[in-house]
Amino acid sequence: MEREFDFDVKGLVDEAREAMMAAYAPYSGYFVGAALLTDEGRIYRGCNIENSSYSPTNCAERTAFFKAVSEGERNFKAIAVVGGNHGDIKGFAAPCGVCRQVMSEFCDVKSFLIILFDGKETSVFTLEELLPLSFGKADMEL
Repeated sequence: MEREFDFDVKGLVDEAREAMMAAYAPYSGYFVGAALLTDEGRIYRGCNIENSSYSPTNCAERTAFFKAVSEGERNFKAIAVVGGNHGDIKGFAAPCGVCRQVMSEFCDVKSFLIILFDGKETSVFTLEELLPLSFGKADMEL
C-alpha cells in the first residue's frame, strides 16, 4: 500500500543530500546527511562529524536533532537520511541504534517517518518499524 505524505519527500531527500556534503569523515570516508522536518515545516540539516578517538563521533541524525532541540523544537514529522563512501550514495544508510533511541525520545514511534534513499529508490519506515519494543518515556513512569 502506498503511503500518502503531506510534505515533499523528494525535497527532504534533496536537503539530506546537501547536508551530506558538509560531513567531516576523514577516517571512515563515509559521508552521511540528514534532514529533519518539524511539524511546522522547518528543516534542520545534520551531517556526521568524526573524531580520531571515534567515541565522540556524532551521527548526522543526532546532529540534526540536537540542532533542532537546541533551537526549541520538540515536534517532528520525518527525517530523510542518505549516505555513502565519499558522498557516493549506494545503498540505504539506516540510522544506528543510538540515533533511533534519540528519535524515540522526541517522536511518536507510530507516526514519525524515516526516509531512506539509495541513489535511485526511496524507502519509508515508521520509527516503530525500525525500533520495535523501544524503551521510552512511558517506561520511566514508576
